Formats: sequence, structure tokens, C-alpha cells
Amino acid sequence: MSKPASLVRAVFKGIARMHAASSLQIGPLRATGVPAILTAVCGVVVAGGIAAVLSRGAERLPETLREANGLAQTIRGERPRLNP
Repeated sequence: MSKPASLVRAVFKGIARMHAASSLQIGPLRATGVPAILTAVCGVVVAGGIAAVLSRGAERLPETLREANGLAQTIRGERPRLNP
């Protein structure tokens, strides 16, 4: 057997092992194999995107959180409390 063929076989054997060993469980949701790998990669990409957005808008974040808090109170219909 030639060296490139054995190298390709070893790579595919490693991928098959990784595929069989991959499992992910988050609460009641469970994924194994390729869906688990894709879910993990998507989670890393989403976390990176959130970190990038937060780093760009860091100076506006406190104002945004105050406005979001006011919006949530308005939607819930709570009366604003006055501090004595």
C-alpha cells in the first residue's frame, strides 16, 4: 500500500472516531455525531458575534440597558416605584 493511501485512510479513520464520540446534551435536547459538531461550531460563532457587537457598542450599553429595563416595565404594566 502506498504512503498517500495509508495517510488518507488514517485521516478518515480519525474523522470516523471523532464522529462516533461526539455528543452534546443541553437540558432535554440531545445531539450526537455531525449535528453535535455543527451545534458546537454554531455556538462558538454566535458567542464570537455577540462579543464583537458588545465590544463595538460598549459606550452605549448602559443607556441601552436602561431603555430596555423601562420597556420591560412598560410591557409588564408595573407601576414605577418612588424611592423615599
